[in-house]
Amino acid sequence: MKHRVEDYSKWKPVFDEDGSRREKAGCKGWQLFRSLDDPNEIFILLEWDTKEHATNFVESEELRKIMKKAGVITKPEIRFFEKIEDFSL
Repeated sequence: MKHRVEDYSKWKPVFDEDGSRREKAGCKGWQLFRSLDDPNEIFILLEWDTKEHATNFVESEELRKIMKKAGVITKPEIRFFEKIEDFSL
């Protein structure tokens, strides 16, 4: 999920508060990134137990309300991928 926020320092506490709701919805973990060129551009890599749970979560009215409260100012870009390989150097 990628989107832009008004102010990262305002957005982050709202994102953190929503963690237990993500977990209850089937999220198994996440990684958070932000652009080196624009600290208000956020990229979140979420791992889900099923695509159905992920879809239900991202399409929920509750998430839209939380994102609005957090100051998300662009429509989220959401894509689903299947992990096919892990590697480390």
